[in-house]
Amino acid sequence: MSLNDESLKELKAELLDELAKETPSKTLLSLRLAENRSADIGEVLEEIIEDDELLTEALAILDILSTERAANVLGYLPGDSQLEVVGGLSDTHVLKLLEEMGSDERADLFNLLDEDRREGLLRRMAHKEREDLKRLASYEEGTAGAIMTSDYVSIASGMTVSKAMMRVRQTAPDAETVYQLYVLDSDGQLIGTMSLRQLMVSRPGALVDNIMIKDVISTSVDEEQEEVAKIVARYDLIALPVIDADGRMVGIVTHDDAMDVAESEATEDIHKGMSIGQLENGVSRVPIWTLYRKRVFWLVLLVFANLFSGAGIAYFEDTIAAQVALVFFLPLLIGSGGNAGAQAATLMVRGMATGDVGVKDWGKMLGRELLVAGSLGITMAIAVAPIGVMRGGEAVAIIVALSMVTIVLFGSLIGMCLPFVLERFKVDPATASAPLVTTLIDASGVLIYFSIATAILTPL
Repeated sequence: MSLNDESLKELKAELLDELAKETPSKTLLSLRLAENRSADIGEVLEEIIEDDELLTEALAILDILSTERAANVLGYLPGDSQLEVVGGLSDTHVLKLLEEMGSDERADLFNLLDEDRREGLLRRMAHKEREDLKRLASYEEGTAGAIMTSDYVSIASGMTVSKAMMRVRQTAPDAETVYQLYVLDSDGQLIGTMSLRQLMVSRPGALVDNIMIKDVISTSVDEEQEEVAKIVARYDLIALPVIDADGRMVGIVTHDDAMDVAESEATEDIHKGMSIGQLENGVSRVPIWTLYRKRVFWLVLLVFANLFSGAGIAYFEDTIAAQVALVFFLPLLIGSGGNAGAQAATLMVRGMATGDVGVKDWGKMLGRELLVAGSLGITMAIAVAPIGVMRGGEAVAIIVALSMVTIVLFGSLIGMCLPFVLERFKVDPATASAPLVTTLIDASGVLIYFSIATAILTPL
């Protein structure tokens, strides 16, 4: 069963208490570890390494596990923790772990190592494994090639169902998934696919070419990982085959790897949405200096951008002096416009990320936003107008109501349009962050509000 946070703390305490004894019981430790899933053990090890800085104890726990189980647990650790672990192991031990890891996890770990360590490990590998690892490690980060695995079940064209079943039994132990099978021609090109169920219910003498699905959904090794995740999600695939420039099949991206990408991309968009650069690790593991560096640029830039708001207030000093009650509504109006703009920007950025909205939809979305934002502005104006009457009379109420409609409408349109503009110039729409949109609307809202106030109050 899976463990909650409290159970994980108990497991961690039990393991460390036993290891702290003069002669720890390996039998007791083995039994305790056998009761838990690899993912849970990985989380405990991560805490022991990162929070408690007890690398020796973490290595002792890994040493108790079988090589296959230890490799599985290692795959659940973040990159920094993996580096610390392999840094405390001999090349012989690391090679054994690499042999048991999935090909995609093996390549990820290999790329984290320094060049001297990589060269030393490659020299000790068998030729086939060495070439496979070098090929997987060579693909550019963020592409299908970088997240795919070469551990899949392939069937040669022309095979009968009975021979194909024998092939599945032979290759299944090392495959990432056996539920989807791929039919290749003599040149290694992908010509069809079938499910394991299709194979099992077919006649033993039937040819796989006659029962396979020929219209195969696939992707290229150079495709961006975000697009790969979208394809897997759109067609609800167990795995997506990856082909090279010559049409040869070189690997698959499994559903779980695609969902990891989707989660990573969503997290990155959220960070960008708050003017924070991409964080390589979770926020709890990122060094304080990195957090500072990722956040400071935009915050300082937006500080100076906010000076325009101050300049606008200074320009309308006479209007403010004539009707001091206007100041009471300034934060309310500016905040409302910023909130509306941030909502619109978030909806558009997410729509673009999921493929629901594209640049071609700009005109349609503009019309919809005009109606929605206008309705929101009028509703909010009706809500705040009575307060305007109480604070400064009918004139102030009219100013506040008109300003509310205009600022909310303007803010929503800015928030909606900015992601489209950025997309048009090949910039990530997520850069249309809430702080950026809010700052733009702050300065614009001050000008709109006091311009309307000046126009109404001047004749009086």
